[in-house]
Amino acid sequence: MAERRSVPRMLVLKPGKILLGGSEIQCTVRNLSKLGACLVVQNAHGLPGKFELLMQDDALQTCQIIWRAETLLGVRFMGSATAAK
Repeated sequence: MAERRSVPRMLVLKPGKILLGGSEIQCTVRNLSKLGACLVVQNAHGLPGKFELLMQDDALQTCQIIWRAETLLGVRFMGSATAAK
């Protein structure tokens, strides 16, 4: 399979949280680059196209879903990471 990413991603396997208003969904950040990530979730269907991702190091990213499978999400970061409040 040909690599289509403009920036390579690194395997990280660290916990994260998808923030949806007042609720949170646990996830695992499977791989990561400065432009995006692959997330493992219990169920990828029904999530909105944009959300906030809180990573283990308290970095908060606004994400847009680029692709989804049953338990995987490919996301693009919409800007620079900010520190969680």
